[in-house]
Amino acid sequence: MFPLPQKECRETATCLRLASPQDMGHYCRGDVEGECSRRAELKLPELCGVGDPTAMFSSASSCLSSRGRVIKWFWDSVEEAYWTYHRDEYDEDKNPHGVVNLGTSENKLCFDLLSRRLTQSDMLRVEPPLLQYPDWRGHLFLREEVAKFLSDYCKSPAPLKAENVVVLNGCASVFSALATVLCEVGEAFLMPTPYYAAITQHIYLYGNVRLAYVYLDSEVTGQDTRPFQLTVEKLETALQGARSEGVKVKGLILISPQNPLGDIYSPGELQEFLGFAKRHSLHVIVDEIYMLSVFQESLEFRSVLSLERLPDPQRTHVLWGMSKDFGMSGLRFGTLYTENQDVATAVASLCRYHGLSGLVQYQVAQLLRDRDWINCVYLPENLARLKAAHTYVSEELRALGVPFLSRGAGFFIWVDLRKYLRKATFEEERLLWRRFLDNKVLLLFGKAFECKEPGWFRVVFSDRPQRLRLGEQPPVLDAEVTEDAPPWQPREPRDQGRWAAQCLVSSHCLPPGPSGSGAARRAGFAPRTSFLPVWVAAGDSLS
Repeated sequence: MFPLPQKECRETATCLRLASPQDMGHYCRGDVEGECSRRAELKLPELCGVGDPTAMFSSASSCLSSRGRVIKWFWDSVEEAYWTYHRDEYDEDKNPHGVVNLGTSENKLCFDLLSRRLTQSDMLRVEPPLLQYPDWRGHLFLREEVAKFLSDYCKSPAPLKAENVVVLNGCASVFSALATVLCEVGEAFLMPTPYYAAITQHIYLYGNVRLAYVYLDSEVTGQDTRPFQLTVEKLETALQGARSEGVKVKGLILISPQNPLGDIYSPGELQEFLGFAKRHSLHVIVDEIYMLSVFQESLEFRSVLSLERLPDPQRTHVLWGMSKDFGMSGLRFGTLYTENQDVATAVASLCRYHGLSGLVQYQVAQLLRDRDWINCVYLPENLARLKAAHTYVSEELRALGVPFLSRGAGFFIWVDLRKYLRKATFEEERLLWRRFLDNKVLLLFGKAFECKEPGWFRVVFSDRPQRLRLGEQPPVLDAEVTEDAPPWQPREPRDQGRWAAQCLVSSHCLPPGPSGSGAARRAGFAPRTSFLPVWVAAGDSLS
């Protein structure tokens, strides 16, 4: 997601701003420059209250409906950087000078394990019920397996029930369906920022539901104990701000482990947030899609479903899927767990458009019931590989003197590049992002996550070692920022020696000699002497 900031954000830590199409701005490159310029002429409304986002479009501009034009605008706006990537995708053999994608949160470390398991004979079964219309909530055999799986891995105090499970083709569909059945047009969810910004599309395109942002700060002040900390006080302030704008807030969205911060909410924090929601009769959507991707041993993930008593179980809805924890983003499996049968039935009705094929449902059920493979083969190896990649990159960032946040969960590190901006504006942030892309590295920058502070970038580390190495290239960032050689000055990239994150920092920032832990080396993440390692790993605070 690459929203182009229209103006610098100067809100306080919990001020209200409603997500809308202009928040999903666009970036251009090469032959799409002209189209981008034409789109930039559109008058995008501010939407600091309840407005009509379709008013920006002329009825004569297209054969599409007003909804269709908004939907197409979203697609064109946010996909352009990925067009650049897909047209010139890096491949070790076929296209070694292509664009390396360190922006999409996918786990690419365990394809060998998954390939072997998914091609075994027990994974393929064809019988009439699998080729016919299913129960739209999902085949009962799959919902029963999901309920057992979540009971075990979420550590629920009592067995979860298959009747509370609805299966859809990905968590994006779950978000979209929930927003549509829970909210009226123009209503909003509270959303702490920075956050996974694709949720804006998920809840808006069908339901015309918006987000009321709860802006969080990197600076630790007051009673905070960590950067970007969410508290009930900040939620209360944001809720009152939304109401003062005449906006009805219908719910709260929580992501744990959080994307892009990696925060894991403690049981106490979860109870406080759920208690706040109950006091204000708000639904709570809890996205736990990274729950099995906590690789730092000292951390403990606690699911909402593990709590002894939910303050308001009829308004608490939990999401999980296989895209992240099982590295299967292309399988398109997501599930909703809710005790509210009206919500489950309404979402199930939308599964006519968002259901899974019977064959995929069978494969998912087979995989989830194979606990020996999950517990003894996949999870230990996956967590070890994530930790090795994370350690490799974080040690290099420390050596380079680049501050970052990472809590030991998820696939990403939240990197602080603010000192490389000449001015603290989102336009400067965008120019720095563009320079990475010009040097064949695709990242996501802070405005894409609605971060209120320009200069933060998300770096995904869950990829093979060769994609995480720097090449012998002109640096994107210099060791020192000077007026004579600003770090955003465009430079022509060389054609040779280009590797993955080629261009984070200049070579003189690295200490002499090899680096990287023993575990990282054994996992294949040790740097070669002729390459400058680039990204990431663990740190529990801004380091």
